[in-house]
Amino acid sequence: MSRARGHLHSALLLAAVTARGATTGVGARRGLSARPAPQEPGMEYQDAVRTLNTLQTNAGYLEQMKRQRGDPQTQLEAMVLYLARSGLQVEDLDKLNIIHVTGTKGKGSTCAFTERILRNYGLKTGFFSSPHLVQVRERIRINGQPISPELFTKHFWHLYHRLEETKDGSCVSMPAYFRFLTLMAFHVFLQEKVDLAVVEVGIGGAYDCTNIIRKPVVCGVSSLGMDHISLLGDTMEKIAWQKGGIFKCGVPAFTVLQPDGPLAVLKERAQQISCPLYLCPSLEVLEEGGPPLTLGLEGDHQRSNAALALQLARCWLQRQDHPDIGELKVSSPGLLRQLPLAPVFQPTPHMRHGLQDTEWPGRTQVLRRGPLTWYLDGAHTASSVQACVRWFRLALQGQERLSSGPEVRVLLFNATGDRDRAALLKLLQPCQFDYAVFCPNLTEVSSTGNADQQNFTVTLDQVLLRCLEHQQHWSNLAEEQASPDLWRSPGLEPGGPTHLLLAPRPPHAHSTSSLVFSCISHALQWISQGRDPVFQPPSPPRGLLTHPVTSSGASVLREAAAIHVLVTGSLHLVGGVLKLLEPSLSQ
Repeated sequence: MSRARGHLHSALLLAAVTARGATTGVGARRGLSARPAPQEPGMEYQDAVRTLNTLQTNAGYLEQMKRQRGDPQTQLEAMVLYLARSGLQVEDLDKLNIIHVTGTKGKGSTCAFTERILRNYGLKTGFFSSPHLVQVRERIRINGQPISPELFTKHFWHLYHRLEETKDGSCVSMPAYFRFLTLMAFHVFLQEKVDLAVVEVGIGGAYDCTNIIRKPVVCGVSSLGMDHISLLGDTMEKIAWQKGGIFKCGVPAFTVLQPDGPLAVLKERAQQISCPLYLCPSLEVLEEGGPPLTLGLEGDHQRSNAALALQLARCWLQRQDHPDIGELKVSSPGLLRQLPLAPVFQPTPHMRHGLQDTEWPGRTQVLRRGPLTWYLDGAHTASSVQACVRWFRLALQGQERLSSGPEVRVLLFNATGDRDRAALLKLLQPCQFDYAVFCPNLTEVSSTGNADQQNFTVTLDQVLLRCLEHQQHWSNLAEEQASPDLWRSPGLEPGGPTHLLLAPRPPHAHSTSSLVFSCISHALQWISQGRDPVFQPPSPPRGLLTHPVTSSGASVLREAAAIHVLVTGSLHLVGGVLKLLEPSLSQ
């Protein structure tokens, strides 16, 4: 290990030790359990969420389970038993008229488009999605709105007590976090008597706990890519096999254009199950002969998601015998890649307005605040980051220059799981950032005040070391483009317990200065320099600006005519940023 690298590692561990005593939300040192004991059942929302968080898999146990993963089919059967213990049978879910959607990229946006279109028809909609950005109740929506804290609390304790009462020696009393929320969503939707439920798959499809659904009205598969490879497989074909697991006999399914290999796997899966699978025509084809469609979500890649959503919504309406489903333009669309094309039709006014009115925070979202413009996108796969880069660069080109003064570009990045961080960061280099900032998905150093932001699946040491690795990857990429003799890494300035800037690096010609902060709040304080009219935190902690790179960068940021900040790599990071930039989301 180099001397500079050793200094950085020491500072990192110092910060981890300093913060750990005040932090209950990220687990204890070395993966030992730090889950709080369930509190006495009360009617407070935060109490319910804290108890829910005890169902998260502790970091150390999670690693053990990855090594000793059980039969996935058995896991799915266990979900059916949990459903029965909660007072429901799988047949009860048929009443929800479900639209079941999987995919690697864009499945959440597809669901958001679909839900908004059908809500425009006057239907009462349920929508189950993951992850949440700010509050866990965002995962369960009625008519597009997160259920209220009161409704969440009521249904949480009802389900929690029911599962406690039905436990016996042969089963674990409580399902894990995501399973519990899936069960709870089904209960909420049935109790609230929704006309339909849009259900987004968590991970994969075949063995995802949402796949206890027997008879959805229609299924959809958005764009496929490489993600969650330790669970789903290390090739696109293996991942496609998992995604095709949501197909059901006789239930129509739709997918967008995919690479040949994965598309062939989806076709084979559909044939095996006797599922009619259709390939969506592009949005351009549906627009022919009519005005262009306007989307509420930015980015060219959203057009593929919107095309899939239109087919899902139209098929649902058709199967429910709704009269207003759009006039067919072509009586027999034909085949493409040996798959029948989905109907080519004229989108109805309800569909057009639904697409235009769709909101889905944290995905190609822009917040303009004085001299700062925040670009938020939770892209976390190679192809989604490529799409994010295209969107960001086009947005910058279209931005009207309001001043002749200097403009600064800042990257705020984090990535989790088994993703190839170096590959993702390399894709971001063409954006020509002046500063790259890395921080964990922790809103504050201590998350004790907000149960929605707690995460027991990683330790504080792990997330801080990962940020340091991100910075090292970024520096290595810079060195590939410049002579390593042009610059060197200095040792850290002495910090002490409150030295919260962990690892700054100096700039060199045509490259980016990179910094690591211990939480999102401190990163935003440095980036915004008090110039965001909404985000006005207290004075920065002592030690935040002690390093020359941060102080010189602060001067640049204070004097810039415009600051463009891209936040990407993780939806959890985007959620933490939104929590601070949009306080109303926490209310």
